[in-house]
Amino acid sequence: MKKEYKVEGMSCQHCVHSVVLELNKLEINSHQVDIGRVSVDFDETKVNDEQIKAAIEEAGYKVVN
Repeated sequence: MKKEYKVEGMSCQHCVHSVVLELNKLEINSHQVDIGRVSVDFDETKVNDEQIKAAIEEAGYKVVN
């Protein structure tokens, strides 16, 4: 499943790196992290939407969709 998240509070490459580190802890197929936007390709049997949102928020940013 591919999904895109709009993220508030990201303003630099440090922010991007923080989100990437948290997403790397999950068992997802691939991700693309840009300032204010995260795209994720994941297997719903291994990880769910709430876990991805929690990882982004654990990095210190707010998911708005």
